[in-house]
Amino acid sequence: MTIVSTSTAAFFERSRRDIKDLRTQAENYQSQLSSGQKIDRSSDNPVAASRLRTLSRLEALSTIDQSNAQRANADLSLADSAMSDMSDALIRAQELATQASNSTLSDDQRASIGAELDQIFSNLLALANARDSNGHALFGGASSGDAYSLDAAGNAVYVGTASSGTLPLGEGQSVTRSMTGPEFLSFTGSAGSPTDLLAVVRNLADALQGAASDPTGAASAALTDLKTGLDSLTTGQTVVGTRLAWIEVTGDRRTDLSALRSTEESDIGSADLATTIAQLQETMTVLEASQSTFGKLASLNLFSQLG
Repeated sequence: MTIVSTSTAAFFERSRRDIKDLRTQAENYQSQLSSGQKIDRSSDNPVAASRLRTLSRLEALSTIDQSNAQRANADLSLADSAMSDMSDALIRAQELATQASNSTLSDDQRASIGAELDQIFSNLLALANARDSNGHALFGGASSGDAYSLDAAGNAVYVGTASSGTLPLGEGQSVTRSMTGPEFLSFTGSAGSPTDLLAVVRNLADALQGAASDPTGAASAALTDLKTGLDSLTTGQTVVGTRLAWIEVTGDRRTDLSALRSTEESDIGSADLATTIAQLQETMTVLEASQSTFGKLASLNLFSQLG
Protein backbone atom coordinates (compact mmCIF):
# COMPACT_ATOMS: atom_id res chain seq x y z
CA MET A 1 0.00 0.00 0.00
CA THR A 2 2.94 2.34 0.61
CA ILE A 3 4.03 1.97 -3.02
CA VAL A 4 0.50 2.64 -4.25
CA SER A 5 0.14 5.70 -1.99
CA THR A 6 3.48 7.07 -3.08
CA SER A 7 2.70 6.56 -6.75
CA THR A 8 -0.71 8.17 -6.35
CA ALA A 9 0.76 11.19 -4.56
CA ALA A 10 3.42 11.55 -7.23
CA PHE A 11 0.78 11.35 -9.95
CA PHE A 12 -1.33 14.05 -8.33
CA GLU A 13 1.68 16.29 -7.67
CA ARG A 14 3.00 15.95 -11.23
CA SER A 15 -0.43 16.58 -12.72
CA ARG A 16 -1.00 19.59 -10.49
CA ARG A 17 2.39 21.03 -11.43
CA ASP A 18 1.82 20.50 -15.15
CA ILE A 19 -1.61 22.13 -15.04
CA LYS A 20 -0.23 25.03 -13.02
CA ASP A 21 2.55 25.54 -15.60
CA LEU A 22 0.00 25.55 -18.41
CA ARG A 23 -2.15 28.09 -16.58
CA THR A 24 0.89 30.29 -15.96
CA GLN A 25 1.83 30.05 -19.61
CA ALA A 26 -1.71 30.98 -20.65
CA GLU A 27 -1.69 33.95 -18.27
CA ASN A 28 1.63 35.10 -19.76
CA TYR A 29 0.19 35.00 -23.27
CA GLN A 30 -2.88 36.92 -22.09
CA SER A 31 -0.60 39.51 -20.45
CA GLN A 32 1.38 39.84 -23.68
CA LEU A 33 -1.83 40.48 -25.61
CA SER A 34 -2.83 43.17 -23.10
CA SER A 35 0.53 44.96 -22.91
CA GLY A 36 1.82 44.20 -26.39
CA GLN A 37 5.16 43.19 -24.84
CA LYS A 38 6.83 39.80 -24.65
CA ILE A 39 8.76 40.59 -21.47
CA ASP A 40 6.97 41.67 -18.30
CA ARG A 41 9.92 41.10 -15.96
CA SER A 42 13.66 40.97 -16.50
CA SER A 43 13.64 37.40 -15.17
CA ASP A 44 11.50 36.34 -18.15
CA ASN A 45 14.49 36.81 -20.47
CA PRO A 46 17.51 38.49 -18.81
CA VAL A 47 19.52 38.82 -22.04
CA ALA A 48 16.65 40.37 -24.01
CA ALA A 49 15.73 42.62 -21.08
CA SER A 50 19.32 43.89 -20.87
CA ARG A 51 19.36 44.66 -24.59
CA LEU A 52 16.05 46.51 -24.32
CA ARG A 53 17.48 48.66 -21.51
CA THR A 54 20.51 49.44 -23.67
CA LEU A 55 18.29 50.42 -26.59
CA SER A 56 16.22 52.64 -24.30
CA ARG A 57 19.35 54.42 -23.04
CA LEU A 58 20.63 54.93 -26.58
CA GLU A 59 17.29 56.42 -27.60
CA ALA A 60 17.35 58.77 -24.61
CA LEU A 61 20.87 59.91 -25.55
CA SER A 62 19.73 60.34 -29.14
CA THR A 63 16.97 62.68 -27.94
CA ILE A 64 19.60 64.81 -26.16
CA ASP A 65 21.78 64.82 -29.29
CA GLN A 66 18.79 65.88 -31.36
CA SER A 67 18.13 68.75 -28.98
CA ASN A 68 21.77 69.85 -29.32
CA ALA A 69 21.53 69.60 -33.09
CA GLN A 70 18.40 71.74 -33.12
CA ARG A 71 20.12 74.41 -31.02
CA ALA A 72 23.23 74.36 -33.21
CA ASN A 73 21.08 74.53 -36.34
CA ALA A 74 19.17 77.50 -34.92
CA ASP A 75 22.35 79.37 -33.94
CA LEU A 76 24.11 78.70 -37.24
CA SER A 77 21.00 79.73 -39.17
CA LEU A 78 20.93 82.99 -37.19
CA ALA A 79 24.64 83.46 -37.93
CA ASP A 80 24.10 82.84 -41.64
CA SER A 81 21.24 85.35 -41.71
CA ALA A 82 23.27 88.00 -39.86
CA MET A 83 26.23 87.45 -42.18
CA SER A 84 23.98 87.83 -45.22
CA ASP A 85 22.73 91.15 -43.86
CA MET A 86 26.34 92.21 -43.23
CA SER A 87 27.23 91.26 -46.78
CA ASP A 88 24.40 93.41 -48.14
CA ALA A 89 25.56 96.33 -45.98
CA LEU A 90 29.16 95.96 -47.16
CA ILE A 91 28.13 95.84 -50.80
CA ARG A 92 26.36 99.15 -50.22
CA ALA A 93 29.51 100.45 -48.49
CA GLN A 94 31.53 99.49 -51.57
CA GLU A 95 29.12 101.39 -53.79
CA LEU A 96 29.45 104.46 -51.57
CA ALA A 97 33.26 104.17 -51.48
CA THR A 98 33.30 103.99 -55.27
CA GLN A 99 31.23 107.16 -55.44
CA ALA A 100 33.43 108.91 -52.88
CA SER A 101 36.60 108.05 -54.84
CA ASN A 102 35.36 110.30 -57.66
CA SER A 103 37.38 113.50 -57.46
CA THR A 104 34.55 115.56 -58.94
CA LEU A 105 32.40 115.27 -55.80
CA SER A 106 32.10 118.23 -53.49
CA ASP A 107 32.95 118.11 -49.79
CA ASP A 108 29.26 118.25 -48.91
CA GLN A 109 28.53 115.26 -51.14
CA ARG A 110 31.34 113.28 -49.54
CA ALA A 111 30.10 114.27 -46.09
CA SER A 112 26.65 112.98 -47.03
CA ILE A 113 28.19 109.69 -48.11
CA GLY A 114 30.14 109.60 -44.86
CA ALA A 115 26.92 110.04 -42.88
CA GLU A 116 25.38 107.05 -44.66
CA LEU A 117 28.51 105.04 -43.92
CA ASP A 118 28.09 105.98 -40.25
CA GLN A 119 24.65 104.40 -40.40
CA ILE A 120 26.08 101.30 -42.08
CA PHE A 121 28.69 101.09 -39.29
CA SER A 122 25.91 101.19 -36.69
CA ASN A 123 24.02 98.45 -38.55
CA LEU A 124 27.14 96.30 -38.78
CA LEU A 125 27.80 96.77 -35.06
CA ALA A 126 24.22 95.75 -34.24
CA LEU A 127 24.55 92.64 -36.44
CA ALA A 128 27.91 91.78 -34.84
CA ASN A 129 26.14 91.93 -31.47
CA ALA A 130 23.24 89.72 -32.59
CA ARG A 131 21.93 87.15 -30.11
CA ASP A 132 21.77 83.38 -30.41
CA SER A 133 18.79 81.13 -29.62
CA ASN A 134 19.55 81.40 -25.88
CA GLY A 135 19.87 85.18 -25.90
CA HIS A 136 23.68 85.16 -25.68
CA ALA A 137 26.19 86.79 -28.01
CA LEU A 138 25.96 85.05 -31.38
CA PHE A 139 29.46 86.11 -32.47
CA GLY A 140 30.98 86.55 -29.00
CA GLY A 141 32.10 82.98 -28.34
CA ALA A 142 31.08 81.94 -24.83
CA SER A 143 30.27 85.50 -23.80
CA SER A 144 26.75 86.15 -22.56
CA GLY A 145 26.98 89.89 -23.27
CA ASP A 146 27.85 91.81 -26.42
CA ALA A 147 30.57 90.62 -28.77
CA TYR A 148 31.71 94.19 -29.51
CA SER A 149 31.69 97.38 -27.49
CA LEU A 150 32.68 100.96 -28.31
CA ASP A 151 35.79 102.42 -26.73
CA ALA A 152 36.16 106.07 -25.71
CA ALA A 153 36.99 107.04 -29.30
CA GLY A 154 33.92 105.29 -30.68
CA ASN A 155 35.83 102.37 -32.20
CA ALA A 156 34.37 98.85 -32.10
CA VAL A 157 36.42 96.54 -29.88
CA TYR A 158 35.88 92.77 -29.60
CA VAL A 159 35.10 91.79 -25.99
CA GLY A 160 34.01 88.18 -26.50
CA THR A 161 35.94 84.97 -25.86
CA ALA A 162 38.47 83.37 -28.19
CA SER A 163 36.22 80.60 -29.53
CA SER A 164 32.61 79.55 -29.87
CA GLY A 165 31.30 76.59 -27.93
CA THR A 166 30.73 73.18 -29.48
CA LEU A 167 27.68 70.95 -29.14
CA PRO A 168 27.79 67.11 -29.29
CA LEU A 169 25.78 65.47 -32.06
CA GLY A 170 26.25 61.86 -30.94
CA GLU A 171 28.69 59.05 -31.74
CA GLY A 172 31.65 61.27 -30.92
CA GLN A 173 30.61 63.93 -33.45
CA SER A 174 30.23 67.60 -32.58
CA VAL A 175 29.73 70.96 -34.26
CA THR A 176 30.76 74.51 -33.42
CA ARG A 177 27.54 76.43 -32.94
CA SER A 178 28.71 79.74 -34.46
CA MET A 179 31.82 81.82 -35.22
CA THR A 180 33.48 84.60 -33.26
CA GLY A 181 33.48 88.07 -34.79
CA PRO A 182 37.24 88.19 -35.45
CA GLU A 183 37.07 84.86 -37.32
CA PHE A 184 35.24 86.49 -40.24
CA LEU A 185 35.42 90.26 -39.65
CA SER A 186 39.18 90.60 -39.05
CA PHE A 187 41.82 90.45 -41.77
CA THR A 188 45.11 92.01 -42.86
CA GLY A 189 44.49 95.38 -44.48
CA SER A 190 46.07 96.90 -47.56
CA ALA A 191 48.60 98.67 -45.34
CA GLY A 192 49.81 95.30 -44.06
CA SER A 193 48.42 95.72 -40.54
CA PRO A 194 45.54 93.87 -38.87
CA THR A 195 42.13 95.51 -39.17
CA ASP A 196 38.47 94.56 -39.38
CA LEU A 197 35.45 95.55 -41.44
CA LEU A 198 33.94 97.63 -38.66
CA ALA A 199 37.09 99.73 -38.45
CA VAL A 200 37.31 100.11 -42.24
CA VAL A 201 33.75 101.41 -42.51
CA ARG A 202 34.11 103.67 -39.46
CA ASN A 203 37.42 105.16 -40.65
CA LEU A 204 36.05 105.78 -44.13
CA ALA A 205 32.97 107.50 -42.71
CA ASP A 206 35.19 109.77 -40.60
CA ALA A 207 37.54 110.45 -43.53
CA LEU A 208 34.70 111.57 -45.78
CA GLN A 209 33.36 113.86 -43.07
CA GLY A 210 36.58 115.85 -42.75
CA ALA A 211 38.95 113.66 -40.74
CA ALA A 212 41.29 113.02 -43.70
CA SER A 213 43.25 115.50 -45.78
CA ASP A 214 42.71 113.33 -48.87
CA PRO A 215 39.18 111.84 -48.67
CA THR A 216 39.33 110.74 -52.31
CA GLY A 217 42.48 108.70 -51.65
CA ALA A 218 40.98 107.33 -48.43
CA ALA A 219 37.94 106.12 -50.36
CA SER A 220 40.13 104.44 -52.99
CA ALA A 221 42.19 102.68 -50.32
CA ALA A 222 39.05 101.62 -48.48
CA LEU A 223 37.76 99.86 -51.62
CA THR A 224 40.63 97.37 -51.44
CA ASP A 225 40.02 96.68 -47.76
CA LEU A 226 36.26 96.39 -48.26
CA LYS A 227 36.80 93.78 -50.99
CA THR A 228 39.24 91.81 -48.82
CA GLY A 229 36.88 92.02 -45.87
CA LEU A 230 33.91 90.93 -47.95
CA ASP A 231 35.91 87.91 -49.13
CA SER A 232 36.62 87.06 -45.48
CA LEU A 233 32.94 87.39 -44.65
CA THR A 234 32.01 85.16 -47.60
CA THR A 235 34.47 82.54 -46.36
CA GLY A 236 32.81 82.70 -42.94
CA GLN A 237 29.41 82.13 -44.56
CA THR A 238 30.83 79.09 -46.35
CA VAL A 239 32.05 77.68 -43.03
CA VAL A 240 28.63 78.22 -41.48
CA GLY A 241 26.94 76.58 -44.46
CA THR A 242 29.26 73.57 -44.18
CA ARG A 243 28.40 73.17 -40.51
CA LEU A 244 24.68 73.35 -41.28
CA ALA A 245 25.15 70.63 -43.90
CA TRP A 246 27.07 68.51 -41.35
CA ILE A 247 24.20 68.83 -38.88
CA GLU A 248 21.84 67.60 -41.59
CA VAL A 249 24.06 64.61 -42.36
CA THR A 250 24.34 63.60 -38.69
CA GLY A 251 20.59 64.17 -38.29
CA ASP A 252 19.83 61.78 -41.14
CA ARG A 253 22.12 59.18 -39.59
CA ARG A 254 20.48 59.69 -36.18
CA THR A 255 17.08 59.13 -37.75
CA ASP A 256 18.27 55.95 -39.46
CA LEU A 257 19.79 54.60 -36.24
CA SER A 258 16.63 55.43 -34.32
CA ALA A 259 14.58 53.50 -36.86
CA LEU A 260 16.95 50.52 -36.54
CA ARG A 261 16.70 50.65 -32.74
CA SER A 262 12.92 50.81 -32.96
CA THR A 263 12.86 47.77 -35.23
CA GLU A 264 15.20 45.81 -32.97
CA GLU A 265 13.21 46.82 -29.89
CA SER A 266 10.03 45.64 -31.58
CA ASP A 267 11.63 42.33 -32.61
CA ILE A 268 12.95 41.68 -29.11
CA GLY A 269 10.22 43.02 -26.88
CA SER A 270 6.98 43.40 -28.83
CA ALA A 271 4.53 40.52 -28.96
CA ASP A 272 3.31 39.41 -32.37
CA LEU A 273 -0.48 39.51 -32.11
CA ALA A 274 -1.28 36.64 -34.48
CA THR A 275 1.43 34.35 -33.08
CA THR A 276 0.53 35.10 -29.46
CA ILE A 277 -3.18 34.42 -30.07
CA ALA A 278 -2.32 31.11 -31.73
CA GLN A 279 -0.03 30.16 -28.84
CA LEU A 280 -2.71 31.12 -26.30
CA GLN A 281 -5.33 29.03 -28.09
CA GLU A 282 -2.97 26.08 -28.29
CA THR A 283 -2.09 26.38 -24.59
CA MET A 284 -5.76 26.65 -23.59
CA THR A 285 -6.58 23.56 -25.65
CA VAL A 286 -3.79 21.57 -23.99
CA LEU A 287 -4.85 22.90 -20.58
CA GLU A 288 -8.47 21.88 -21.06
CA ALA A 289 -7.41 18.45 -22.33
CA SER A 290 -5.03 18.00 -19.40
CA GLN A 291 -7.68 18.99 -16.86
CA SER A 292 -10.20 16.65 -18.45
CA THR A 293 -7.72 13.77 -18.57
CA PHE A 294 -6.65 14.36 -14.99
CA GLY A 295 -10.26 14.40 -13.83
CA LYS A 296 -10.99 11.09 -15.51
CA LEU A 297 -7.84 9.39 -14.25
CA ALA A 298 -8.33 10.71 -10.73
CA SER A 299 -11.82 9.16 -10.59
CA LEU A 300 -10.57 5.67 -11.44
CA ASN A 301 -9.96 3.14 -8.62
CA LEU A 302 -9.25 -0.53 -8.25
CA PHE A 303 -12.93 -1.48 -7.70
CA SER A 304 -14.07 0.17 -10.92
CA GLN A 305 -11.43 -1.83 -12.78
CA LEU A 306 -12.52 -5.13 -11.12
CA GLY A 307 -16.16 -4.39 -11.79
